[in-house]
Amino acid sequence: MSAKETPSKSKSGYISHGIASQNRKARFDYKILSTIEAGIVLKGVEVKSLRLGRATLNEAWAGERDGELYLFNAYIPEYQGGVLSRFDVRGTRKLLVKARERTELFSAIARDGATVVPLDIHFNDRGLAKVTLGIAEGRQKHDKRQAVAARDWQRDKARLLRNK
Repeated sequence: MSAKETPSKSKSGYISHGIASQNRKARFDYKILSTIEAGIVLKGVEVKSLRLGRATLNEAWAGERDGELYLFNAYIPEYQGGVLSRFDVRGTRKLLVKARERTELFSAIARDGATVVPLDIHFNDRGLAKVTLGIAEGRQKHDKRQAVAARDWQRDKARLLRNK
């Protein structure tokens, strides 16, 4: 397993590297066409709160504002460690991507039926917070049923092969 898959917690309970928050429902609700890793602009107390692993991305989405890429509606709770600094728990946060990646994302947003969904927030090996963005197309209800059936068949097939 890579460092991104297994969060490493220190004695104090902080995540030093690995996934801090994950949008598990995104891969079910959307068909992910491609992924891009982006940096995120955070305040110090937001980073401390993220390191506790209490953020949620269930209703979050990424989009364009004034020619820049932003993360909207991501919930990062206030840090309760005695810090007086307050911040908007569902505020917009700027995402940092290269210019070529930004134009690719904006063209995907402009296409009919495509959206940019945050898949997870993680800390890389250097301890920097990163967001994995997925260019996605929405799934219909019958597509979701097919995905569930395919996943169940793969699980049953693996079980049958394992038992032989």
